[in-house]
Amino acid sequence: MQSRTATSGRSAIATILRVSTWIAPFAWAFVSTDALAHSEQGVAIDFWGGFTHPIFGLDHVIAMVAVGLWGAFLGPPAIWLLPVVFPLVMALAGAYGVLGLPLHGVETGIALSAIMLGAMVAGAAKPPLWVAALLVGAFAVFHGYAHGVELPIGADAIAFSMGFVIATGMLHLCGIAFGGLSHWQAGRIAVRVVGAVIAVIGVGYLAGVV
Repeated sequence: MQSRTATSGRSAIATILRVSTWIAPFAWAFVSTDALAHSEQGVAIDFWGGFTHPIFGLDHVIAMVAVGLWGAFLGPPAIWLLPVVFPLVMALAGAYGVLGLPLHGVETGIALSAIMLGAMVAGAAKPPLWVAALLVGAFAVFHGYAHGVELPIGADAIAFSMGFVIATGMLHLCGIAFGGLSHWQAGRIAVRVVGAVIAVIGVGYLAGVV
């Protein structure tokens, strides 16, 4: 049983890696064209800005890694479904933010995402798949909106969005890779500890001390 689960985890990671390999050349070709020439800084720069945006924000990093950790902990099909739901919902919410439409409690929602997702991992929670997907999707709204409203003036929204969506997928992949340790008892403990740390950091953000 453990062997089959480990094999499924490795297959999911391999699939994500293959998809990333297909996306990367397409994304680079896209941002290298003049199709979006209205960008003031250059589309490649805007793409890079979007790509680095979640990576250099600890509040975003811990939540996105937590999604991958939880998916790996839950196993198939959650291991690939949760990391797909999050970027899709986040991209839609990002468009909502780019339009400048209001959404209240964004920072609170981001902090709560780290607390809740970290707690799910730390507590080894295994709810029905639809509940897990709904929770992940709900928190993705806050992260996506935050990325959208912070779009630099004059930047290309599509290139910026592609950047942060791809970076998000990579952070999920990091979580999945580390979450693969949960197939062994010691690794399972390590994954749950990381989940607890993520939740504590989230509390720090909520309290304004981080």
